[in-house]
Amino acid sequence: MARQSLKERIVDSSLIFAYAMCGDKYLGEMENFIQDPNQADILETADKCFDHKLYQASKILYQKAGNNQKLAVVYVMLKQYAMALEAARKADIPKVWKQVCFACVRAQEFKAATSCGLNIIIHPDHLEDIIQHYEKFGYHSELISLLEQGLSHERTHNGIVTDLGTLYAKYQPERLMDHINQYSARLHIPKLIRSCELYHMWPEAVQLHQKYEQWDQAVITMMEHSPSSFKHEIFAQNIIRVTNYDLYYRAMMFYLEEQPMQLNDLLKLLAKKIDLVKCVQVMKRTGYMSLIESFLKSVQFQNVAVVNEALNEIYLEKQDYTSLRQSIRDFDSFESTTLASNLESHDLLDCRRIAALLYRKNKQYQKSIDVSKKDQNWKDAMETVAESKDSALAEDLMRSIMDMDDKELFAAMLYSCYSLIKPDVAMELAWRKNMFEFVMPYFIQQMHDMSKKVESVQKSTDDIKKKEEKQAQEKVEQPLDMGPAMMFQGDGMGMGPPQIAAIMPAPGMMGGMQPPMGGMQ
Repeated sequence: MARQSLKERIVDSSLIFAYAMCGDKYLGEMENFIQDPNQADILETADKCFDHKLYQASKILYQKAGNNQKLAVVYVMLKQYAMALEAARKADIPKVWKQVCFACVRAQEFKAATSCGLNIIIHPDHLEDIIQHYEKFGYHSELISLLEQGLSHERTHNGIVTDLGTLYAKYQPERLMDHINQYSARLHIPKLIRSCELYHMWPEAVQLHQKYEQWDQAVITMMEHSPSSFKHEIFAQNIIRVTNYDLYYRAMMFYLEEQPMQLNDLLKLLAKKIDLVKCVQVMKRTGYMSLIESFLKSVQFQNVAVVNEALNEIYLEKQDYTSLRQSIRDFDSFESTTLASNLESHDLLDCRRIAALLYRKNKQYQKSIDVSKKDQNWKDAMETVAESKDSALAEDLMRSIMDMDDKELFAAMLYSCYSLIKPDVAMELAWRKNMFEFVMPYFIQQMHDMSKKVESVQKSTDDIKKKEEKQAQEKVEQPLDMGPAMMFQGDGMGMGPPQIAAIMPAPGMMGGMQPPMGGMQ
């Protein structure tokens, strides 16, 4: 009735709202009314209907107004999700996509929710809201599926890849390592590392540290969480790249406690990087020096004193005297005098032999011989004399052997120290003890050497004589110098006998020549 006399907005808007309030049977009349010319504020009335939960009426009004943003929400309230998805697609606003998506999630319409979600997660600012909403209702698998589909989207970004890794860490940990290896270049690694640490995904954390070139942190993580994250091959790849050198020695202690059988492999890997002196000192404090014997052998060629001393102690403790003697012979950088003094009075014969060897290396030949003689170790004593090249020591040892009446030992001495023994001493001692049979090889060799020397001297003398004769002959046969400057030699007045025949001038030149004073001789 009012509308017939007044053409005002408030009247038309109120009439539309009245139709809506009267129920579905008046929706047809409302729809016909809005199709005709009117002064109503359609959008405001639609909002009013929506606030009063008159969703069918608001749907008709929003359709008339062409407001897809509000229409999508109305479809959601009416549980017409397909229509809501279509309206959201037309509106294409993140806020609308989120509203529709959230409604679909609550209604467990995951197919429609995924379609909406793909249009939301491409915006980094809205990604976290989607994740929180899915997790709020416990739909973890559906959320992971949504982000996995988002990886192939043309507008995907690093946030999707990183948050998917976080979800794997929380809900599907077995898939995280493959995800890291496949998408390491697109991950926000520090954020994912924090997630791995939060959910105790230590192997994956180590892998991320490697991808991020945080070698020190990778090594520390493996040592601190070794039951789940330690692998010798991976540890070796990282330890050689660390920048904090203190980690070398921390790694040594870690291997000693947890991986003692692989300690030598680690040290050999670090041989060119670690300080050998500090390494030996650290191991000495632990009391397990023998564990790294293999490593010490591999670096002994550097002839470092602490390494040699450590190995010598290990050999001595193991009573491996063969290796100890070899070490002493080949490497001289250690405190040999102290070791020799300690071993000289040792109960074991092998230790005293090593003491004699040490004295010999220090050129204390007399001391070495005395130690060997005390133990009647004549072979070592002979070797020491031969090395000393001292005839006095050789004679003294020969006389000591003579007093024992050991003929075979006497012959061995003549053979071992042949060049140091004087023939008269050998003859005297053989005569005293009636050992001519044993000294004869020595004299035969002496005669042989003397004969060779005489022959050599004779040959040298003959060669010198021949050379001198040849030079004299060449001097006699050498032609004289016939130049015009040659002078005659006389008795000072030109009267003496000529020493050299004068050379006649060429024909035609006699008239121009003046005879020398005193005439020609």
